[in-house]
Parts: sequence; C-alpha cells; structure tokens
Amino acid sequence: MIFQDNVIKEYLKNVYFISGTPCAGKTTITRALGKKYGIPVYVIDDQFTIHQLKSDPEHQPNMNRSFRDADEFFGRTVEEYKNWLLGNSREQLDFVLMDLVRLSQDRIILCDIHLIAEDAAKITDPSRIAFLIKEPKDLVDAYISRPDHRPFRDFLRSASDYEKAKATCNETLYSLNIDRWNYIRGSDFFWLERDDRRTVDETVSLVEKHFGWRLLDGFSVRKVDRGTPLAEQLLSFVENCSWAEVKDHTARLIRNWEFSGWETMFAAMEGGRIIGMASVMKEDYYPLPDIYPWVSTLFVSEEYRGLRVCEKLIACANDYLRAQGFSRSYIPSGYTGLYERYGYSYVRDITNYGGSSDHLYVKNLK
Repeated sequence: MIFQDNVIKEYLKNVYFISGTPCAGKTTITRALGKKYGIPVYVIDDQFTIHQLKSDPEHQPNMNRSFRDADEFFGRTVEEYKNWLLGNSREQLDFVLMDLVRLSQDRIILCDIHLIAEDAAKITDPSRIAFLIKEPKDLVDAYISRPDHRPFRDFLRSASDYEKAKATCNETLYSLNIDRWNYIRGSDFFWLERDDRRTVDETVSLVEKHFGWRLLDGFSVRKVDRGTPLAEQLLSFVENCSWAEVKDHTARLIRNWEFSGWETMFAAMEGGRIIGMASVMKEDYYPLPDIYPWVSTLFVSEEYRGLRVCEKLIACANDYLRAQGFSRSYIPSGYTGLYERYGYSYVRDITNYGGSSDHLYVKNLK
C-alpha cells in the first residue's frame, strides 16, 4: 500500500521534526525543547528494538540481519556497511510513521529522526523540521564518548583490530553523510551547523523561533459567568473557531446560557485574548444520566496547541468540581493516550447519541 505525500503530511501535521547528521546535537536539543514546552519526545533510536520485534526477515531483511561478532560487523566493506544502514533506515521509517500518526492525533509530538532532506519534503512542511548538522569527519570518537552510546563503544572495542574497525566506521559515516551535509547547507530548509561556542539554550532559542513556538505570557484560566463581557467574548470565540462539528451547539448554549446549577464554562486566556475553552456539564452527548460531571467542550486554538493549554483547562475545571463536592470527573474521547497523561483512566467504551463509539475516562479528584 502506498500513501500519497499530501495524505502523510495531513496526518503528521502535529509532528515537528529535528533531523540532520550524526553528532550535531539532535537528541540534546530535542529533549531540551520537549522539557521546556512539556511536549512528548519521540526518539527513533529508542524505538528500534521495539520495531525490530514487529518486523520480519521477508519485509525487513536489514533490520533482521544478525552478526556473529564485531569482526563480522566491521569486516564488511564501506559500501556494504553503508547500504545496510540505509536499508535499516528505510525499513524502520514505515514503523516510525505509523507510530507518529497514532501518537499525534490530538497533540504535538517532537521527533528526533534520521531523515534526509529529500524525504522530509515528502512528509512534512519545511516550517515543521529543523536540520542540525556537523561535517561528518572523524565522527566515531564523538559518538562513542556519549554515555548512552556506551554499548556501541564496547562492541567496537571488542573487534580484533580496533583501529581498523574504527576507521571503517568513520569512513562509512563520512560516505553516508557528506552528500547530506552539503545538500542541507545548500537547501531552503532551516539548518544550524554545530557550534560549541553556542550554548544548548541558545540553540533551543533558534529552533523554537523557526517552529514559531513560545511560552505563554500572562496566561490565565477564568470561569465564565452569565451575562458578563467574558461570556460575550467567549461566544465570539466559539462562533469563529474551527471546530465545525460542535460550534453551533456550543454557541447556542452560551447565547441562551443553557447551564444550570454548577454547570459552567472556562476560558483560557493570554493577554486578554481567549485561546481555548472547556465546560463542566451534567450531561454530555451520551445517554448516561447516572454518569457526571463531564469535563467537555475542550478546544484550543491551533496556534496554541502544544503549549499545555488543554492540561491547564482540565486542571482548572477539576479544581472547580472538587470545590463543588465532586469526587471524580469524566471525559469522553475517540482517542487513546491523551487524557491518561492528565491522570485519567480508561473505564469502558460508550455509545453516543449519534451511534458512534467513544472511550470513557475517569479521574479521581479526592
């Protein structure tokens, strides 16, 4: 089965990529960005063993090739070694893309990947990929000096002729990456050459500027009350938001204020502007009158996704429900892996009024 490029790009629109050449700082910068913004990080090197278990020798021969020892591994010609590495990358990419489609349905994902510029153009927009590069000369010493690469260092040193094995590895990495290095430097993609005079924070700042990311300034979540200017502002936000499936229904609820008792809405704001919303309701789009309260109508403007706005809205809604005396809250979702990050647990599948099936999640508030 072959997927067209525009389909892949659409399903990966929540994925930001950091790629480049070896020893250029990809993993360091990816993890630093993920920590700063609270964004899940996907490192393909960490996934290789998992993907290998799902592979088979017929369809992924390179991923399933085994070697007797370091002498056999490094005893190959540079061309054989290079082709094997290329084969591994091609075969693993299918697994990686399926993972990213699944993980990024409702959230931003930051991916540390080995992706050449030509392939990058097929699966993502240039605004969502940054290349970190380093001239691929004498890479082995830099590579094996990292603590997380100690197993490879030990394997390399187990070769009968360590210097010859090291030279083969260096020559292979140079042959594999020199054209990539030159191509990226002459391309229109965003790229940064490794410069040890530049700190990690300085590099992070350059990459986040390219991605258009920033930390929220003057952020708050406010409870919305009937007949207030904030309610009018929220109505305008809903009427102009991109959530076509529910915007008319939600706008009617706010316009007529069809909330009773403790039911209400919350607005996430930055600098006086609404950027997201949530509601707490006794009934949602499900024939389950005994299950409540629901945290519902969760929506964040596209340009603010990945900045943990949804998490803050849910936390504020649950603080409010806790103050109202509730011991738990419920969230429905068609996806898995999102609300578990906020302390919710799967209960069972439920059927909505439209006949579709969703997952029911619960969180204890006590």
